[in-house]
Amino acid sequence: MTRFVFITGGVVSSLGKGLCSAALGALLQARGFRVRLRKLDPYLNVDPGTMSPYQHGEVYVTDDGAETDLDLGHYERYVGVAARRSDSVTTGRIYSTVIGRERRGEYLGATVQVIPHVTDAIKEFILADLDGEDFVLCEIGGTVGDIESLPFLEAIRQLGNELGRERVLFAHLTLVPWIASAGELKTKPTQHSAKELLGLGIQPDILLCRCERPIPDGARQKIALFCNVPARRVIPALDVDTIYAVPGAYHAEGFDREVCRHFGLDAREPDLERWNTIVNHIRKPEGEVTIAIVGKYTHLPDSYKSLAEAMTHGGIANNVRVNIDWIDSEVFEAEREAVHQLEGVNGILVPGGFGERGSAGKIEAARFARERAVPYFGICFGMQMAVIEAARHLAGLSGASSTEFGPCEHPVIGLMTEWMRGNELEQREADGDLGGTMRLGAYDAVLDPESRVAGIYGHTQISERHRHRYEVNIGYRQSLEMAGLKFSGMSPDGLLPEIVEIPDHPWFIGVQFHPELKSKPFDPHPLFTSFVKAALDQSRLV
Repeated sequence: MTRFVFITGGVVSSLGKGLCSAALGALLQARGFRVRLRKLDPYLNVDPGTMSPYQHGEVYVTDDGAETDLDLGHYERYVGVAARRSDSVTTGRIYSTVIGRERRGEYLGATVQVIPHVTDAIKEFILADLDGEDFVLCEIGGTVGDIESLPFLEAIRQLGNELGRERVLFAHLTLVPWIASAGELKTKPTQHSAKELLGLGIQPDILLCRCERPIPDGARQKIALFCNVPARRVIPALDVDTIYAVPGAYHAEGFDREVCRHFGLDAREPDLERWNTIVNHIRKPEGEVTIAIVGKYTHLPDSYKSLAEAMTHGGIANNVRVNIDWIDSEVFEAEREAVHQLEGVNGILVPGGFGERGSAGKIEAARFARERAVPYFGICFGMQMAVIEAARHLAGLSGASSTEFGPCEHPVIGLMTEWMRGNELEQREADGDLGGTMRLGAYDAVLDPESRVAGIYGHTQISERHRHRYEVNIGYRQSLEMAGLKFSGMSPDGLLPEIVEIPDHPWFIGVQFHPELKSKPFDPHPLFTSFVKAALDQSRLV
């Protein structure tokens, strides 16, 4: 029997519903249960794929090619269960489904309404594509009180009645602020948030109270009294020094115990040794390295959330702290000498991106790393900028550029219109929908057995997740390889370059995919492990 836990949020956004869901999933998994995590987002976009990173943070991509909310990255990193397209839905997708059904006459002439048609579509999503999981944790995006969240809250209210209390639990995350001028914690925001949820027909079973300092027993009793929950189910959610300490912190407060008690489950105590080891590595490193990440969205670190976490995982694998120096690539364009900001860093990473803005600065960062023998890791767009830099300054192709930026003399980066995926031909059009022109999801690659990346992976067949439109032009392979840039990974059909490297450089690798999307704290991606190791070696030479 599958049980459902619905996680809602109140008072303010950014309290950490995604981490709450992921941490609970990890705790239930550690108790021996099979878990699945899902995200219901209330915005009207069909998915976040066309949204600015400043609006929404990074776009997380699943193996099956879904562009999703960054919280699905938290889910995968905590429970190790690969997310699917069916684990993320938005108001846009729900309404598209309902309108499509109406156009096809599936409602038999009925007046189409939010209730029951939209709420039924939401319930269908929640209940679909399951495989005997013990728990499905569904995070409801937004904040209780937002008008766009109402259909989702109504849908889960209905499911609570239809499935019964033995299969449904409502957990509500709220804020208990510390008012410095008064010198006390205030419970009123939590009381009002729970009351608003109750006004929508949902009585929270557990309250998770975000606070920057311990909540006294008196305050917990007050919250319990006014919000109609037992005091033991008022769970403090205090700030911690690393997000990987959240499962242990929630367990210490009894979160997972109360979830099991609600469902009448006599489960074993969770084995948290994995998480204790990870936290110890983070809190007690044996050294440190500094990595410069040169990007165009560095003012909002959530734009590179999975990347930052993968760097932490690489540090865990090497038992070092990774200090990230976020650098806006445009500063290198305003002043050529500004690239000297990179002096003293132990590694340079240029991440993915779209558009010409900031590209010249990324090219300068790649050149600095190549000429100064600083470990370089180019991901997606960062690989393409490294190829342009090599074409211009190693192969002598001064007009080398990307057709993404406009017509050029040497289009070393261009838009491929077709390629093979397994036994099927995939195609795209330059003027198609933005999502439709991308190579999305997991694709296989074949590595040169003599390459550095083959040694890093330990084998020559890999599968990695992609999210990009433009490709390295295979027509320039001979010129670039003669200049010293080795094409060490290719698509199985030999048409699409997946990895490039400079063999005589201490560590210079560019990949067309996004390895950060598959890295986990208990299973760091080998490329990040190797990159941090190279940065550590470089730091010892200084």
